[in-house]
This record gives sequence, structure tokens and C-alpha cells, in this order.
Amino acid sequence: MASDSRKQPRWIAPQAHDVELPKLKIYNSLTRTKDDFIPLDPAGKTVTWYACGPTVYEDAHLGHAKNYVSTDIIRRIMRDYFGFNVKFVMNTTDIDDKIILQARRQYLLARFKQEHAEEEAVSDTVLAEVKAAFLQYVGKNLPSLSGNTSPETFSEEVHKAYKETLQNQSVTVDNLLLRAHIGTAQLAAEALQAPGTAPEFFAKTDDVLLPYLDALHGASIDSNNHDIYLDLSQKFERRFFEDMTALNVLPPDQLTRVTEYVTQVVLFVGKIVANGFGYATADGSVYFDIDAFEKAGHTYCRLEPWNKNDAALLADGEGSLSKGTSMKRSPNHFALWKASKPGEPAWDSPWGRGRPGWHIECSAMASEVIGKTMDLHSGGVDLRFPHHDNELAQSEAYWSTPDCHVQWANYFIHMGQLRIRGLKMSKSLKNYTTIRSVLSGKDWTSRSLRICFLLMPWQDGIEVTDELMKAVVGWEGKLNNFFLKSLDLSKHLRPDAEGQDVGVADQQLLKSLEKAKADVDAALCDSFNTSAVMRTLSDLVTEANSAEKLANDTIISLARWVTRIVTIFGLDPEGDLSNPERIGWSGLDIPGEAKPYIYPASQLRDKVRTLAIGSAIDHEAIAKLADEATVAASTSTDTSEPYSLVLQQFRTNVKGLGVKKASAKDLLALCDQLRDVHLWNVGIYLEDRNSPLPALVRPLDRSLIEARKEQESVATAKAMAKLELEAKEAEKERELRERAKIDPLVMFKTAEYAEWDDSGIPTVDAKGDVVSKNRRKKLVKEWEKQKKLHDEWLVMQKTA
Repeated sequence: MASDSRKQPRWIAPQAHDVELPKLKIYNSLTRTKDDFIPLDPAGKTVTWYACGPTVYEDAHLGHAKNYVSTDIIRRIMRDYFGFNVKFVMNTTDIDDKIILQARRQYLLARFKQEHAEEEAVSDTVLAEVKAAFLQYVGKNLPSLSGNTSPETFSEEVHKAYKETLQNQSVTVDNLLLRAHIGTAQLAAEALQAPGTAPEFFAKTDDVLLPYLDALHGASIDSNNHDIYLDLSQKFERRFFEDMTALNVLPPDQLTRVTEYVTQVVLFVGKIVANGFGYATADGSVYFDIDAFEKAGHTYCRLEPWNKNDAALLADGEGSLSKGTSMKRSPNHFALWKASKPGEPAWDSPWGRGRPGWHIECSAMASEVIGKTMDLHSGGVDLRFPHHDNELAQSEAYWSTPDCHVQWANYFIHMGQLRIRGLKMSKSLKNYTTIRSVLSGKDWTSRSLRICFLLMPWQDGIEVTDELMKAVVGWEGKLNNFFLKSLDLSKHLRPDAEGQDVGVADQQLLKSLEKAKADVDAALCDSFNTSAVMRTLSDLVTEANSAEKLANDTIISLARWVTRIVTIFGLDPEGDLSNPERIGWSGLDIPGEAKPYIYPASQLRDKVRTLAIGSAIDHEAIAKLADEATVAASTSTDTSEPYSLVLQQFRTNVKGLGVKKASAKDLLALCDQLRDVHLWNVGIYLEDRNSPLPALVRPLDRSLIEARKEQESVATAKAMAKLELEAKEAEKERELRERAKIDPLVMFKTAEYAEWDDSGIPTVDAKGDVVSKNRRKKLVKEWEKQKKLHDEWLVMQKTA
């Protein structure tokens, strides 16, 4: 590399290799273009990758799922499709301003509750403390309220002070924050007026107590007691990886934690200072000198140069505990080492007791584990500035010399955010949903979430809409159906295809398969364009479904290739790429405890349907079939009982209809009831097929459920429309009957007219004008029509 890096371009491409590399391009945040991927490894095999992990102080939410699942997808493609040996290193931030605040507050709150644990009711002392906490919270977060606000007057005063804001339904950060603060204070106000039991009281007042107790006692916490903070971070680190396992995210090859690398951080900061790019201040902090860095020929803020002087982002990067006075030389200089204030954890350093800055931890740990250069560095898009820009600067300040400026990371990749109504998920805004709560519900599974992220470009943000959810359900349902039929075909050769030669349809589909393989390769080489791959897979399956009388081998070949791709994407936690004959993904089979009962029930149903559809029903044979339907296993457990009951009931019903010599309609209705009600209720569906193929036994999936909802919705709409039509017709009939009661002699005796003839037809209107001939003609027609109605009514009255 040239000695004067200022003469070099901003982007210095890795050296070309003699070995053949995949024609992979990656969208690189450093250049904001798609660059050829050339690993540092001369053999072109090993790829070093450092990923910024979570700050572990609360449960991970869907925004984290988007980041880490997208990262996992790219990692799997690099490893399993392109064949790279990926060394994947990730950190967890187990000490920073958020963790310190959260852990300290939770510790103080637990201590406060413990001090009052023996009190049977909420004491006056506790009420006084919580009232003070309430007033402090309101004063800080709801400044438009008067200083005389009390729990009793809170609701009224909020309505007056924030009426316009509360009526404004626009989704903005300020609006959501205000609503969150009002909600927190409202709960506390309610608790202070009606305390209830201690658990109920604290459940409503914890959020106002936390900052209050910290303001009073936070500074008294022993800075050597690191366990207060590590207990919290270790708990949520464990829960984070449980969530990642549930999402089928591969664990890192190496996990680093900043508290385990404090010595390396101190040495790292020391060298930056020695190189002339950092300085210590009188309070014991150390800051990065951006001015000296740029004067030496380096470029600062390469990822987001337009945000270089963004005060809000700079402040956010320094952390909430760093607000206030600072001794740094320039507002845009950032902390490498923070002097610990009272109540903050601290470690020894040459500059005094302190703790690592946020950005330095990743630079020190990645450099320690990977070295002076790495291939890939990743994280969420919100980390580009200032976090990754600062990482890049301080790492190059550490590794570079006046004669050689080192590029620390060659490719930065940043995952797009998941947003709700246009806003990033945020714990402070309370607009987030945890991964645990999502996966415990019925709307999303690990697979459907991953499909959702695969359908969109990894670097783009995602807004989860009803349309996107429908696309996810449709894509997954299509693949489920295809895999189920392919598996069934591989187990039971289709009679009409056995020994069949490869025909025109097969040749066309095999050509489409080869094209799909080429299209998938091109898409994955194009910066991991998974959305294009998902379209290709969907189109290929659609073509296979629409083709007629395909040879077994054609379908099976296609199914195995599709299986390989979805396995590479991580859509099957049980996926096995070492088995080239595998078809489908997990979840296509019914539960093991169901099989001894459901398969006999399905087989009995198939036979009953065949006999019922025949020209002459053999009722004795049907009754005998019910007796012959035996359980495939003798063991029974609590989990198998629902399935056992389904079989028993169906056998009893079949035998009863056989004895009664029931009609074909009744027999077929019973078979439909088994499929649509009893099996549906235990999560199993029977898909009827043309004879002689038996019904396909399969678990319910979201697409089947949504399809039934749609059918029921359509049926409900039709029923409602019919009822409305009947009601309108009935109303018309009622009005007609009431109208028929009116004698035509008096029907026009209204204020609109002044004179009438002997039949009651108007001759002069109210103004004194003679009714015109045309007008009279129309009135006569109305009169004659009414007379006919009235005469018919009179006849009906006499008959009655």
C-alpha cells in the first residue's frame, strides 16, 4: 500500500486472487455501491465477519428479529450456497449507559419493596414516596401541567393542557412519547387514589418510582459492585439467545462481552492516545481527536458523511449518562474511556477509574479476535452513524502508521429496520412487540417471520402490513402444498404415472428448473437478492402445479432442489443439506401421537366414500368396515386422547348409519363432518383427491385457516345480503299492504289540492289553478292503480 494514503481513493479494493471466486457483489455501506466480494484470505475460502450484537437489558423485540434473522440469512448463503468458511464473531454489550440505568433502577426498586415487604397494606410512608415520585415524573415529562397538579386533578389537567395533542392521531415520535408519559402518570395517579394490594399498587407505580429512586440513591451504589449490572445483562443475554434459537438463528462462532475485554480496551485506548489521535481530560476521561485524525490524512465519517455534525445523533452516541458538562475539546469528539461518576461501575485505567465508551468496545474486541483487518462488519442501519463511523475511525487510528493507513473493514452491510406506521421500534415509545410474545401467538411463526424478511431486500426497511402478511401466508401455503404432494408422490408412486416416459410437459418443466437455478444464482450473486429468489421459487412451483401428468422423477427432482434452497435460507430448523434426497421442511407431518388413530380414521372414511358413491350401497359392508378399523398402536397417552376420541366417534357413527341403511347423502355428510369439524378441531385436515388416490392427511397451516376464513366471510356476506334483500322485500310488502287500505276516494284529499271530482281525483290545486290535462292523466293512472289494490284488499278482508 502506498505510503501517502491521501493519494489513494476512498475505497481500496482487496487484492485479486489467483483462485476462482463466486461472482458475488455486495452492497457496501462504505462505498454505497455494489462491490465485487473478494475475501482477504489468499485461498479465497475463509471470510471474517464481526456483527454488532444486542445491548442486553430487556427482551428483544421484532426490530431485533429483523436485524438478526436478515444477518443469519446472509451468513447461511455465504456458508451453504457460496461455500465460504465464515468465521462469525458477535458481541453482546453487557455494560453501557442503558444497562447501568436499568440495572441500578431495578436494584433500588427491589430494595425499596423489600424494605416495605412486611407491611400488610400500602403504608403512608410508601404513599408519600410514590406521590413525590409522581410529581417528579409529571414535572419532568409533562411540563405543560401546572405545578399544583395532584393525582386527583391529573386527568382533568391533562385534558386541558394536551387536548389538541391527544386529539391529533398522527403518528410522530413526540406524540407517542407524550402518550407514553401520560399513560405512565395516569396509572400512578389511579394507584395513589385507590392503592389496593401492594402488588397491584406497585404494578401501576413502578415506572414513576424507578427514575425517582435512582435520582435519590443512584449515586450511592458501589462502583465495584459489578454484579448489579451483570445479573441483569446475563439474564437478558440468555433470553436473547433463547429467542434467536426459536428463530432458527445460528449461534456465533465466537461471542465477546465488553466486561471480559476491559484490559484489552484500556490497551487499545492507550495506543490511540500514543498515536496522537486521543487525549485525556482532567476528569479522567479519554476522547478521540477527530481533528488530529483528519489532519493525518484519514477520512472521518465515511458511512454517513451528511450526519457528521448532527448534534442529536452525536449526543445519542455518547449515551444518556454523558449529558451535561464535558471537558472534550470539540463537540464532535467522542468518548473512548469514560470517567465513572458516583454510582456507575468502574475499572482501573491509567487515566483513573472509569469504563469503556460505547464505540471502543467493538473496535477492541474485533481487533483482538480477528486482527487488524476483517472482511465484513454488520449491524442495523441505525448503527452506521455514529457507532460504526466511530468504530472505523478509532480502529484505523489504532492500526495505521504514518507510512501505512490500514482499512479496518472492507465491507459494511447494514440491515434495514422494521417499522410500525413509519416509526422505528423503540422501548421508550412503547411501540414494540417482543419476539417471545409474537411467537407465542397465532399470527406468526419462526418460519413465517423469516419468509417475511426474505420477501423484502435485506437492506431495506419493512412495514408489516396486511398485504405483506397475506403474501407471507400465500407463499408458505403454496410451498406446503407442493412439498406435501411431492412427499406423497415419493412414498406412493402414482398409478397413472408409473413407468411413464419423460414427456413434453416434463421437458418443459426441467428446462424451467435449469432456468430457475440460473436465476437464483444470479439473484444471490446480486447482493443476496432473496426477494427475487422467492419469486423464482413461487413461479416454479406454480408451473409444476399447473402441469399435467408429470413423471414422478421430474416432480421429485424439482422438490429436492427447492428443498435445498429453503434449507439454505434457514426456513427449516431440521434441515439437512448433507441429505440430497430430502424433500420439504419440518411441520408437514401430523403429530406422532395422532398417527395411530387418524390414519385408520382417514382410511375408513375413504372406503365409506367409495361405497357411498357407488351405484348400490352395501350397508352391511359399511357396518363391517367400522368394526375392522383398528388402532395402529395399542398405547394411549393423554396427548393422544383427542385423536382416539375422533376415531371412536367416527367408527360408531359409521356403524350406526350402516345399520340404519342410511342414504348416500347422509354417509357423505358424515365424512365431510369428520374432515371439516372433528379433525379440523384437532389441527388436522384431509385433502380429498380423485380416486383411486386416498385423502392426503396433513396438519392445518395458516393458508388453510385463512382460506376457510375467507370462505366463511364470503358465505356470511352472502347470507347477510340475502337477509337484507328479504327484509327489503318484506318492507315493500308491508308498505304495499298498508297502502292498499287507503280508499282511492280520499287518497288525494291533501293540502296540495282545493277541489276534486266525484271519484276524488283533483280538479283544482291549492293555488286555485285548474289541474292540467297531463297532470290529470297521471293522477288518473295513480287512482286506477290504487283502486285495484284497494278492491283486492276489500276482497281479502271479506274472505278473512
